Amino acid sequence: MDVTLSTWIAVPLIGGLIGYVTNRIAVKMIFRPIRPRRFLGLRIQGLIGRRQPELARSIGAVVSDHLVNHEDVIRSFAKVDLESLLADVLERGMAKKVADLRNLPLIGGFLTEERITELRHAIVREILKQKEVLIEKLEEAVEQGLDIEEMVRHKVEAFPVAKLEQLVLQVASKELRAIEILGGVLGLLIGVAQVLVIGYAGS
Repeated sequence: MDVTLSTWIAVPLIGGLIGYVTNRIAVKMIFRPIRPRRFLGLRIQGLIGRRQPELARSIGAVVSDHLVNHEDVIRSFAKVDLESLLADVLERGMAKKVADLRNLPLIGGFLTEERITELRHAIVREILKQKEVLIEKLEEAVEQGLDIEEMVRHKVEAFPVAKLEQLVLQVASKELRAIEILGGVLGLLIGVAQVLVIGYAGS
C-alpha cells in the first residue's frame, strides 16, 4: 500500500506532539500540583510534595552520614579565636556591673578604664589556661545537643515546595526543557517508524 504524503506528515507530527506534551506534563508533575487534587476520582499531587517527608528523611541521613557530622563541627572549634570571643563576652557582660560600681563613692575611683581592661585580660588568660577543658565541654555539648540529621529533616520538611521548584528551575531549566524537546523528537521518530511499518505491511 502506498503511503500518502499526508500520512507521512500527520503521523510523525502527532507522535512528536504526543511525546512533547507527555514529557512536559511529566516534568511539571515533579512539583505540580503542590497540594493534592482530585481528578476523575484519582488523588493527584506532584512527586516532591507527595514524597517530601521521605525525601527529608533521606536528605537528613545523607547530610549527617556523609556531608556534615559532629566531628566536622568539633574540628571547626580549632579555628575559633577564643581569646577575642571571651574578651567580647566579658566586655558585654561586665559593662552594666562596672557602670554600677563606678557610681560607688570609694570603689568607683579605682575602676579606671586601664584597670578594667587589665582585669578583663587577666580573666581571659585564666580561662584560656583551661582551653582544653573548655573545648572538651563544647564537644560534649555538641554531641548531646546537635542532631544534624533531625535538624536537616525538619528544614527540608518545612521548605515550601513552590520555593524548591523555583530553585530547581533556576539551576536546571535548560536540562528540563531538553527533556521536553527530547520527548517530541522521540515521538516524531516513532511516528516515522510507524509510517514505515504501515508502508512495508501494505506492500
